[in-house]
Amino acid sequence: MTQKHSARERLRAQRAREKSAEKRRRTLKVGAAVVGVLVVAGVVGVVVAEQNKDSGGSGSDAKPITVGKAGAPAKLTVYEDFRCPACAQFENQYRDTVHALERAGKLRTEYHLVTLIDGNLGGSGSKKAANAAACARDEGKFSAYHDVLYQNQPEEQDDAFGSEQRLLSLAKKVKGLDGASFRKCVNSGEHESWVTESNDAFRNSDHDATPTILLDGENIYSDQSNPLTPAKLKKKVEQKAG
Repeated sequence: MTQKHSARERLRAQRAREKSAEKRRRTLKVGAAVVGVLVVAGVVGVVVAEQNKDSGGSGSDAKPITVGKAGAPAKLTVYEDFRCPACAQFENQYRDTVHALERAGKLRTEYHLVTLIDGNLGGSGSKKAANAAACARDEGKFSAYHDVLYQNQPEEQDDAFGSEQRLLSLAKKVKGLDGASFRKCVNSGEHESWVTESNDAFRNSDHDATPTILLDGENIYSDQSNPLTPAKLKKKVEQKAG
């Protein structure tokens, strides 16, 4: 009898813990929704905004670096590595189209920066370039610096981006970026933990190659039988924009 009574007590205690945990989860979801509403309200009317300034190295969900209007009708998700030649090919071919759609308020782009080439070939250029790009985001210069890195990408086997001096030198090509705070951020590796989290999230995802390009969750770049073009991307986005 005592054993039955003890089992019932344990069951009641377990149920109470489960209810308490569920209540906490609901509270967190509501709080997140309220924050989301406030963030959207704060960026109404902005054509191109660089967001998530505080995400670098500060959370386990590895938030992407985001460019574009928060309320844009289409979202482009980009997984890329600054040492990846195929990523440079994508960026150099689609850059003008993507930026024009962002400026028009039709597209928001989320960049997930990863370090596959470092892992496959050795070196640290993928990580250090991604850290530098996050530092440029802090200065409101992510898009311009991101583009400069791809326009000046070394050969895949060349770990030139592993040099902070090289990354700082390229920052001179972006007006207003090469300042003391950016230099300190790059030299200290301020966002390298975020880069590691971003790469870990990619490795644990269903994606296995860079670049991976998704439009509202649909992989639009991997189908070689129906290759994407800048014109096709523009059409797809404008259809979503109405």
